[in-house]
Amino acid sequence: MPKSIKVGVITQADGGHQPDYFGALAKIEEAESVALSDPSGNSEALARKLLGDKLKLVVKDPAEMLKKFEPQMTVVSLESAAAPPVIAAALEAGCHIFAEKPSCTRAEDFAKLVRKAEMKHRLLMMAFANRSHSPVREAKKLVQAGKLGKIYALETHLVTDQTRLKNPDYRKTWFCSKDRAGGGILTWVGIHWLDLLLYMSGLKIKQVTGFAGNVGGQPIDIEDSATLCFHFQNGGFGTMTNGYYLDKGYHSHVKIWGDQGWLQLSSVEETPLEWYSIKDTKEPKVEKFEYPKGERGYLRFLQSAVRASAGLEEPPITAEEALHVLRSIFAFYEAAKTGKTQSIE
Repeated sequence: MPKSIKVGVITQADGGHQPDYFGALAKIEEAESVALSDPSGNSEALARKLLGDKLKLVVKDPAEMLKKFEPQMTVVSLESAAAPPVIAAALEAGCHIFAEKPSCTRAEDFAKLVRKAEMKHRLLMMAFANRSHSPVREAKKLVQAGKLGKIYALETHLVTDQTRLKNPDYRKTWFCSKDRAGGGILTWVGIHWLDLLLYMSGLKIKQVTGFAGNVGGQPIDIEDSATLCFHFQNGGFGTMTNGYYLDKGYHSHVKIWGDQGWLQLSSVEETPLEWYSIKDTKEPKVEKFEYPKGERGYLRFLQSAVRASAGLEEPPITAEEALHVLRSIFAFYEAAKTGKTQSIE
């Protein structure tokens, strides 16, 4: 029988992705039982519905949950400004951490958590669930195998709906407050595709610049639009566009060009991955990757995090990888504010 662990969940009234986390934990065999801490009490009904008998404890105080339940892993889904001290307390209690992104409003606050996790020999994993999507893994394999050769340039965009920003109730949530969220479209949605760009390419960002602002004019203090330009450590360049522009749905893709070929990861509704390589072939052609439909979501990624916390496999993301994404984002915000290109540590 596989080793199983106890999992805690610390969240709030409008914590991100609660249905995804509760639903996934209900299905993950390696998560033997779950405890919930939510000071508002708003998530209890949903947790009981989705988790059933797996839910063993419900309390309002996170410290009480950590002490009574002693989870081996804790899911922290809180607004960004509130997350760091809670993550620190859970690490201090001996937990591995699965953190909702971005879990901070400054990269240096997450850097402190990374150092604490290292000292405690605990995993600190950020919820970049798209890493587990099979076309993403296939794209990473192609790059690692040298099918694209030396990478010259990368381009990605993530555009989603503006409808939410026109909803007065949504505008009152922490997602629309810079002080509480740390940012806007980039820290909440675009962050996923920035991670994909780096994860698939294996590159790190050396410098970043660009523009951010509220082009839609809604009464919010977060950016609804961001355009980034990157200089990577390998000498290549890249761009990224994010925006709340549509009435519904998503427009998204990642493109990578190298001296031996190219690949494109598109939205999942159509052909999600295609590539072209001149390496080791006399008749290069565009190839496509077929994959099982309906396999996206948090289940596979969260299961990997639970299994890693149980010592059964490697973590789906390292704390340093997450920190590099966050440093790149907050450096971009500084570049957009000052008009000066920022270097990444």
